[in-house]
Amino acid sequence: MLDIIRHDAITEIRLARPPVNALNLELLRTLRSSLDTVVSEGARGIVLSGAQGMFSAGVDVPALLQADRNGVREFWREFFGTCSSLAQSPVPVVAAITGHSPAGGAVLSLFCDYRVMADGPYKIGLNEVQVGLTVPDAIQFALRRVVGAYRAERLLVAGAMIDSAEALACGFVDETTAIDQVVTRARVWLDDLLTRPAHSMLATRRIARADLIDMWSDVDALAIDDFVDGFYHPQTQIVLQALVARLKNKG
Repeated sequence: MLDIIRHDAITEIRLARPPVNALNLELLRTLRSSLDTVVSEGARGIVLSGAQGMFSAGVDVPALLQADRNGVREFWREFFGTCSSLAQSPVPVVAAITGHSPAGGAVLSLFCDYRVMADGPYKIGLNEVQVGLTVPDAIQFALRRVVGAYRAERLLVAGAMIDSAEALACGFVDETTAIDQVVTRARVWLDDLLTRPAHSMLATRRIARADLIDMWSDVDALAIDDFVDGFYHPQTQIVLQALVARLKNKG
C-alpha cells in the first residue's frame, strides 16, 4: 500500500497501490497511521508521492459502490480524517504530484504545505461535479486558501481538470518540474525550509495554518452524513455506475 523511504531528516511516503493508487479504506488507514509513525520516529518533514505518471486516481469508486451505506460512511469519514491528519501535521508536508491527480488525489495535495507537480500533459483538479458529487464546504475552503475564492469557484463549479502549466499559473501547485525530478524538488524545498530555526519556523507555520487546522480539527463536526446522502443521490449513482462500466470496458 505504501513505500516508506527515509532521506535523513525527511521521510517520503509513497502511495503504492497499483495500478493507479486508487484510494480505498485500507490505503487511507495505512496513510494516516504512517503520518503519525514517521513523525514519532523523528521525521522533520514529509514528502507524499505517487507512481510516475499517476499520483493518485482518487477514490476507488468500484469498491465504494459495492459497500453498504455504513461502509460508504466509514470510507468518507476515513478520507476526511486523512485530510485532517495532513492539515494538522506537526511537520511540513510536500505533495510530490508525480502525474495525474484527479478528485481525491488533488484534495489530499491541498492539505500539504507545498505542491510540486510533473511537467507535461498530467491533469489535476476537483472534478467531483462531473461525477455527480457536491464538493463540501470544508474542502472548498482548502482550495480557496490555495487559489483564491473566485478561481476556486470557477474550478469547482465546472469540475475542471487542468494541466500542470495551468495549475502553476493559477497557484494550484507551487512548482513544476520534469517527472523524474518531482520528488527531488520536493526534498529540495523541504531541505531549505528545515535550515530555519525549528522553533520559530514551526510556530509561525502553526499560526499561518490556524484557519485550516481549526476547520479540520474535529472530523465528526464536518457534514459527512450530508456528503453520504449526496453519494446516494439517484443521478450520482447513475453517473458513477456508468463510470465503472467504462472502466471495465477499458480493462
